[in-house]
Amino acid sequence: MVTAIIVAAGKGRRMQSGTRKQYITIAGRPVLGHTLKKFDACDDIDSIYLVVAQEDFDYCREKVLLPTNLHKSTHLVAGGKQRQNSVFNGLEALEQKRGLVVVHDGVRPLIEPQQISGCIAEAQQSGACILGIRAFDTIKRTDDAGTIEATLNRECLWLAQTPQVFHYKILHRAHRKAIDDGFAGTDDALLVERIGYRVKIITGSKTNLKITTAEDLAIAEALLEDGSG
Repeated sequence: MVTAIIVAAGKGRRMQSGTRKQYITIAGRPVLGHTLKKFDACDDIDSIYLVVAQEDFDYCREKVLLPTNLHKSTHLVAGGKQRQNSVFNGLEALEQKRGLVVVHDGVRPLIEPQQISGCIAEAQQSGACILGIRAFDTIKRTDDAGTIEATLNRECLWLAQTPQVFHYKILHRAHRKAIDDGFAGTDDALLVERIGYRVKIITGSKTNLKITTAEDLAIAEALLEDGSG
């Protein structure tokens, strides 16, 4: 059993748009629709749980799910205050609380089915795997005033992406521990690392970008329109 939790409950304030970024139309469909299509096309995914704001349920059904015409079983789940809360809501909502869980950002529409499958295959062996790309620029560490303190060795540095895949029990335990500790992490892998579990990282793609700004949106649209994503 492999279940996908697609998180798309964010407000998208940095986009500075009247429409939440996951619902902005690019290359003929909403950003979120492109993401869902990629997961629907992945043979390793059994079902999809889409986490969105409660007030967006009707809009999402009409404007995203219906026109996207998904073949896999898809369920709507109400999001939480922060992304971490939304993922936990997704975990709690799963009908089958077992197997592997694939967590992905709804605003990463350029993910490819084979990348999802690759992450799943590794997680089946290791229990926890994420996609990422090696740092390709020189990385500087600064103090609060913006003065460089050190130049880091980029050979061992990665930029984390999604999807991130875990055995259900591992991820649920990590989230529960974070709740008990009042801890907020930047991604699910960090929560799993906190409970002492080793997380594998495999190479993703530079094009698997997370749409955050108008510039990201323009790049994603160009790649989707020319068939590169």
